[in-house]
Amino acid sequence: MFGDTIAAVATGQIEAAISIIRMSGPEAVTVADRIFDHDLKQAKGYTIHYGTIMDGEEPVDDVLISVFRAPHSYTGEDIVEINCHGGLYITRRVLQLCLGNGARQAERGEFTQRAYLNGKMDLSQAEAVNDLIRARDSLNAQSAIHSVKGSIRRLLEPLTESLIQIIAQIEVNIDYPEYDDVEELTWQSILPEAHRWLRQMHRIIDEAEKAVYVRNGIRTVILGKPNVGKSSLLNALLEEDKAIVTDIAGTTRDIVEGTVRVGNITLDLIDTAGIRRTDDVIEEMGIDRSLKALAKAQLVIVVLDSTDIDEEDRELLKMTENYPRIIVYNKKDLQDTGEGIAVSAKDGDIEPLIRAIEEKFAEGLRLADTDTLNNERQIGLAREACTAMQDAVQSLEEGRETDLVTIDLQKAYDALKQITGETSREDLLDEIFSRFCLGK
Repeated sequence: MFGDTIAAVATGQIEAAISIIRMSGPEAVTVADRIFDHDLKQAKGYTIHYGTIMDGEEPVDDVLISVFRAPHSYTGEDIVEINCHGGLYITRRVLQLCLGNGARQAERGEFTQRAYLNGKMDLSQAEAVNDLIRARDSLNAQSAIHSVKGSIRRLLEPLTESLIQIIAQIEVNIDYPEYDDVEELTWQSILPEAHRWLRQMHRIIDEAEKAVYVRNGIRTVILGKPNVGKSSLLNALLEEDKAIVTDIAGTTRDIVEGTVRVGNITLDLIDTAGIRRTDDVIEEMGIDRSLKALAKAQLVIVVLDSTDIDEEDRELLKMTENYPRIIVYNKKDLQDTGEGIAVSAKDGDIEPLIRAIEEKFAEGLRLADTDTLNNERQIGLAREACTAMQDAVQSLEEGRETDLVTIDLQKAYDALKQITGETSREDLLDEIFSRFCLGK
């Protein structure tokens, strides 16, 4: 528990019907009692109280105050939430009264930080709270809700349990070899379990990577020669005239960006300068930026004019052959190609492209709605755990002593526990030795 009490506006700093000022800490109820015209000192948890916020003898606002008692609250501390009218002036004044009567201004994320440090949630759940607030679609919101409810901990528990079992057996063999009822452990018995663990971990990482970029929005570059309809396609996807469209080749000389929801997938779209050979210095700079955008793309939409496929188009196809891509033949109103995906961007006829995008990312879309790791930090730590386990496997295959292998196994364990914010040598030892009755 922390020694001070924090306060902040929990709702947005905008005019609204109501605002909520939240306080957390040992003096939360006391501070609220000092500015409220009713006695709150004996208020029980999970109760709501109606009254008036007072500044000395002056009434400020009629409010509802919710009281939550430790440890049964979001942060694990006493919490008070003041529901006042939502004007900016009233909200600020109520907050100032809280700050002037014993609370201090909370830092960004400090309520959730306290919840984590007080053991009310693990680190992955704390991250998910922020993900839920920032969710821009139902897919991200649903994923965040799963994580808030502990899905990542449940996902990793079997892997953590397997590591503990292996380490525990090794520790017992090393420290208590005289016990006849302790099974002797050899590398032949450890290795299959280690390989099984690696397969499971690689699957989790692979699924998480596919799910994360679908959740985060797919960086999509629209590429093609000048005047093939790239800007028209961007406008059709965005359903607005964001890019300038003319019959003059080379109109787009810089990248144009926008975000669009295509079915259940979010695309972060970039319309690039047309790729061609040119002596125009400014256009050449635009083309250079296009190529840099291509290097970071997770999806490339290659736009070709169905009436005129030439050597530059073929070079473009070769340039993008190793990228995830969809080839689009535009201007089908002029000529139907009969191959690839034919659209008419000018007329907004892009349904075939939308279907192709959904099909291409169907697996990632499916995985994004399941229990997976949620961000690069978590995936990075999972990779770290894999590397440590691979080192352990190599040591086993080279016939090294099993006690040396425990160093790498413990690194793998620590990396997994860091995902949920639980990491200490003492924690591992407690887990190991609580499983054995060694004081015979």
